[in-house]
Order: sequence, then C-alpha cells, then structure tokens
Amino acid sequence: MRRIIVLLAAMLVLSGLAGCGDDKKPAQEAPKQEAPKQEAKAEQPAAKAGEDKKLQIGLVYISPVGDAGWSYSHDQGRKALEEAGGVTTSYVESVPEGPDSERVILNMARKGYDIIFTTSFGYMDPTIKVASQYPDITFLHCSGYKTAPNVSNYFGRMYQARYLTGMVAGAMTKNNILGYVGAFPIPEVIRGINAFTLGARAVNPNAQVRVVWTKTWYDPATEKEAAKSLLDVGADVIAQHQDSPGPQEAAQERGVYSVGYHTDMSAFAPKAHLTSAVWNWKDFYLDVVKQVRAGTWKSGSYWPGIESGVVDIAPYGEMVPQDVRARVDAAKADIKSGKLKVFTGPVKDQKGAVRVAEGAVPTDQDLLGMTWFVEGVIGTTE
Repeated sequence: MRRIIVLLAAMLVLSGLAGCGDDKKPAQEAPKQEAPKQEAKAEQPAAKAGEDKKLQIGLVYISPVGDAGWSYSHDQGRKALEEAGGVTTSYVESVPEGPDSERVILNMARKGYDIIFTTSFGYMDPTIKVASQYPDITFLHCSGYKTAPNVSNYFGRMYQARYLTGMVAGAMTKNNILGYVGAFPIPEVIRGINAFTLGARAVNPNAQVRVVWTKTWYDPATEKEAAKSLLDVGADVIAQHQDSPGPQEAAQERGVYSVGYHTDMSAFAPKAHLTSAVWNWKDFYLDVVKQVRAGTWKSGSYWPGIESGVVDIAPYGEMVPQDVRARVDAAKADIKSGKLKVFTGPVKDQKGAVRVAEGAVPTDQDLLGMTWFVEGVIGTTE
C-alpha cells in the first residue's frame, strides 16, 4: 500500500513539472585501487565560474623522492608546476615496473587527471596500455621509445653531459682505471657509458672504464657494494648510472674520486665528488603544461640536449684544476653550438671493429638502439 501511495505522489509531482527536466547525474566514484606507496596529493578546489580550469597532473616515480637522484630531479619539475600555479599535482613514489605501475597509472586516469608523467623505462608498455583506454588524457613517458596519439616519450641527450664528466674523470685518474656502476644493460645506460669513455679517452687515451651491473635502479646497499668491487680492482674514480649516492659514499670512504648522476651529489661525498651529470626538468614540464592548456600539444619524441638546459653538469669540486675546467667548458660550448658531436667517427667497439666510420655521425636511431661498448670499456652488455 505504501508503495502505491509513493508512486501516486511522484506522479503528481511530475505532472506539476510538465515540460521541465534536470540533466544532472550523480557523480560516480572511481574504483579504489591500492597503490604501492601513499599518494601525495594536493586537494583540487572547485572551479569557479569564469576561471580557467586547474589542470590535474600526476607523476609516477620508480624510487623514493628523497633529496637526490632521478625521482628527486623529476619532483623538482613538479614543484615548479605548483609554484607557477593553475595546476594541482600528485605523485606516487617507489612504484615497481610492471603490473604495479599499470595499476597506479590506471588509478590516476580513472580519477580524471589531465596529464600523467610516467618516469621510468619499464613504465612504457603500461603507459601505452592505459592511454589507449583514456584518449582524452595526455601521457608522457620518460626514456622509452613508443608513442600513441595521446602519448609522447621524452628524455634528454644525457650522453653529452656524460662525455663531459668523462673528460673530468679521465683527467683526474692516476691509475687510468675508471669504475662505472650501471643499472641495466639497456641502450640508455650503454650509450651513457660509451660517451663517458669517449670523453675520458679524449683527454687520456690510456683510460679504461670497468663496468659492473647491479640490475637495479635504486638499491643503495647493492650500488655501494658494486662500487667497492670496482675500487678493489684499482679504480680511482667511480661513476654511476644509479639513483642513490651509494657509489659516491664508497669512493669517499676509500679516498678516491667520484662522478655523480641525476643531481648534484656533492653533499654526500664532498671530498670525492668531481662533478655530476644532471637533469633539469623544470622548464620542460612547464612548457608541456603550457602546450596542453593552449591546445597545441602534439604527440612525438622529445630528446633535447645541453643547449636546452635539460641536461648539464654540476659545479666542479674544488679539487678539479683550472686547466681541466677550462678544457671541459670549451668542449661544453662546442657541444652547445653543434661543433662537437660526441659519437663522430671513427669509433671502434671493444673488439677493435670500426662501428662509426671516420667523419660519420650516427643517426638518433643508431644511438637509441646502441647495444655495444666502445673501445676502452671492460665489461659485457649482458
């Protein structure tokens, strides 16, 4: 009986509103998903009439943000976006590559983020997969090679900075043995080791670079032990493609020199640190957001060099002589102007075979697919 009364009342209300309608729909809550780490997120205030919509931006990090390293460098870009205004940002740190990363990226997409930056090589396929389900969201994947209509990849010509830091290391070694702690044997890392070696041998033809792989991006203890193994075979300069300052600390403890990566790591080993190959993402991130807001962003592959400021070297340690600084600064100027191209031939591989003919310059495709070591490197690409 109660149901009949309610239905009759509803019919009377509807007849009194003849011709009127309400197209508002109840908001649907996005399915909840558990992320590997707590998501740090600023609340987005409700947009007011007449104001531009605040863009919601998400970033996915492979390691803790901390106070140095790869994720820290990207987080400085995120902070620059917050300071510029007009956006709210969120990030999830320490996200493993693989299924966990796909879950985090998908969670951000379901929440309606406008732009999502995924900042590790192993996030490539998960990014492409999620992007195919959300064509109205802009995705940017760092260090990969795949694109889609709403996905760009981006990186920087870090090999240019690597060459310069190699020059410093080659000039400062006494044993002619440089140690290099590498993460994974992928083209990105191999290319950096090769450029570092070419830079070292440009100033010291007798220099050799010994490589040890950790098969990790961020594992301070493992990275430090790998550096010690290189020190044990006579390396007196330690370089790295790792996220933590562990190799820097190992070098200082043994009283030798070091070259950092990602950010200026001098604070962790001030007596050892010669310089670092560093990232500066602030201007790049600001430009991407500007393009998206203006509707001019287009999918593509972005690979800027030293001339853009995205890659650079950190200030020299006080132990680096003035003549070494001057020589490296001159090479940096030549790279900026295009006069010096790092992999200009002749370039030989470990077995002495010519891989780049005299006077030739490898294409970007050649560099992006580099899987062999140059002459002077001791180690395997496995």
